Amino acid sequence: MISRIDLREGLPRDLRAVLPRAELDVEAALEKVRPICDDVRHRGVLALRELTKRFEGVEQTSTRVPVEAIAEALATLDPKVRVALEESIRRARLVHRDQRRSDVTTRVVPGGTVTERWVPVERVGLYVPGGRAVYPSSVIMNVVPAQEAGVGSLAVTSPAQADFGGLPHPSILAACALLGVDEVYAVGGAQAVAMFAYGTQECPPATMVTGPGNIWVAAAKRLLKGRIGIDSEAGPTEIAILADRTADPVHVAADLISQAEHDVIAAAVLVTDDEELAAGVEKELPAQVVATRHSARITEALGGRQSGIVLVAGIDDGLEVVNAYAAEHLEIQTADAAAVAARVRNAGAIFIGPYSPVSLGDYLAGSNHVLPTGGCACHSSGLSVRSFLRGIHVVDYGREALAEAAAHVCVLADTEDLPAHGAAIRARFDWELPS
Repeated sequence: MISRIDLREGLPRDLRAVLPRAELDVEAALEKVRPICDDVRHRGVLALRELTKRFEGVEQTSTRVPVEAIAEALATLDPKVRVALEESIRRARLVHRDQRRSDVTTRVVPGGTVTERWVPVERVGLYVPGGRAVYPSSVIMNVVPAQEAGVGSLAVTSPAQADFGGLPHPSILAACALLGVDEVYAVGGAQAVAMFAYGTQECPPATMVTGPGNIWVAAAKRLLKGRIGIDSEAGPTEIAILADRTADPVHVAADLISQAEHDVIAAAVLVTDDEELAAGVEKELPAQVVATRHSARITEALGGRQSGIVLVAGIDDGLEVVNAYAAEHLEIQTADAAAVAARVRNAGAIFIGPYSPVSLGDYLAGSNHVLPTGGCACHSSGLSVRSFLRGIHVVDYGREALAEAAAHVCVLADTEDLPAHGAAIRARFDWELPS
């Protein structure tokens, strides 16, 4: 059901080349999404309605979801789901509120200061997937940090669903209602990113687009990056587990399955130095998979080239492997798991010990589940309040403070052969600066 890679004889120089990874050819998808985005740019709502009919089989008179439909979705929501969503929101707010930045003023010299101001982006478009599964949790993960950052205008979009009258799934609409979001659109795919980038007759343009999506969403983000800000080009979800003999194979198998459930190209990777644990997990997987609702999808994901069990000589080698892999979600199920986790450099989020599974982070840990995938965790972070803030330096120097720096500025300007820079300094004084 799941393949093995044996690295116990030693780690290769290029670890990333031998590790399991999903294929995601965003470059190839670019040429397919380009005409879609151009169509939305030129024809706006008309293009969106035609694309929605083509891809979702839904006839629309408007892309915007009526406010009454959002309210109705909340009114008819299962009370137990509402309580769970409200608790998820509460915990997410606790964590994200502490990520707020304060302006900092540094006194560089007497009479000369630099202040770093943190200013939220003006408007964001938040994408919530709606393909094989629906994700009201992704509404929370997008909206809460944007709200806590102080974003003044935000809109949510999610694909139209033929089974729900051409609107996004009711649970997504209900989550929007709980968060006080009433600007929601029934648009998915690359065309949704283009809608936010260019604006339409119904949707004002946004300055930033965030949220996970399929390869077409990722390709549209890459294509339109620069016109709009993006969080990342999120690809298929992935879990890596670094475990030793202290781990329970039942837990490990269940956690691998939990992420394989998302998609046939979801990645599930176990890294271990214990042959017995590897064998135990291999035995557990078929037994647990057959009992799940999405067993066919999970079986394909676990059997794909993106999933596998990696055997290593020891936990030190295991750390090198997971740092090279740079997983979206990384579980540490080892002896002294907290100390091992402290040595991890590259991961979207780290889950410590047997009672911090990724499923907790997906819904109720308070952390954000919009995370870098495809190895991007080696240079990128997950979605947070900081994602929606811009740092602006405010320079405030008086005459004496500028005079003190003037000679140095002129020397550096001459060094770079930019004499007008120095002249801009000299113009402020009635004396000649020393050469």
